[in-house]
Amino acid sequence: MIVFDLRCGHGHVFEAWFASSNAYADQRETGQVECPLCGDRRIEKAVMAPQIAAKGNSKPDAPSPQAIRAALEQLAGQQAKMLEKSTWVGTAFADQARAMHEGTAPVAQIHGQASLAEAKALVEEGVPVAPLPFPVVPPKQVN
Repeated sequence: MIVFDLRCGHGHVFEAWFASSNAYADQRETGQVECPLCGDRRIEKAVMAPQIAAKGNSKPDAPSPQAIRAALEQLAGQQAKMLEKSTWVGTAFADQARAMHEGTAPVAQIHGQASLAEAKALVEEGVPVAPLPFPVVPPKQVN
């Protein structure tokens, strides 16, 4: 079997499988090959990009430990910068996030703690929340 990328007279490109190159030529000559989008039978082979498989025993290069560390430090820095404008609400997070969502509390940037069950309930209710990538030390526990 052989696969060809084909193009009709209207510019539609599609893929078709044939038993051989000769089978394609024979079917094209007899008008058996047509564009599946518009039915045009003016068909030519389109330019194909070859697919060259990677060597079976090769692996993509893994990022270096230094690159991973640098990426994590950058992410932690972004989180710290974001939290500068956010208020720690501790274990009251779920209640306060829900209240803001319902309009019974003013909207503000907050962060705090929520149990897995509380977090799932907030998501199910449509409250816009997201976990932080790094743990946050409560302000009273910071040395």
